[in-house]
Amino acid sequence: MGLPTGTDPASVLMRIEAMEMLLERGFTIPLINRKFGLDALIGLIPVVGDLITAGMGAYIIWEARNLGMPKWKVWRMAGNVAFDTAIGAIPLAGDTFDFFFRSNTRNLKIVKKHLHKHHPEAQVIEG
Repeated sequence: MGLPTGTDPASVLMRIEAMEMLLERGFTIPLINRKFGLDALIGLIPVVGDLITAGMGAYIIWEARNLGMPKWKVWRMAGNVAFDTAIGAIPLAGDTFDFFFRSNTRNLKIVKKHLHKHHPEAQVIEG
C-alpha cells in the first residue's frame, strides 16, 4: 500500500504525516523509549545533512502551499525549518538541538489546524 497521489486535502495530509513521521518519529531508542527520525540522524553529517533535512522539510511546506494555506502560515512553517537548519548546523550542540526541536512536527500541527478549520472532511478519526 502506497501513499495517495491525489490533490485532495485528505491525500495531502497523509503525505505530510508520512514525511513528518520519517523525519521526526521513525525510530525509537530502546530502554528510554525516545522517538527520533531522519532529521536528527542525517543531521549528524556536518552541513550536508542539515541541508538534506531542510529540503525534506521544504517538501511539507510545498504541500501546505498547494493546499492554499495563507502566506503567513507558509512563512511561519518556513521559519520553523530555517531555525531548525541554522541551529542544527552548529557542531554537537546543533545535533542535540535536532533531537528535541521538531520543526516538522510543528509544521504538521499548523497544517492540521488549517485543515480542521477549512477542510473538515479531511479529518481522519484514529483509533
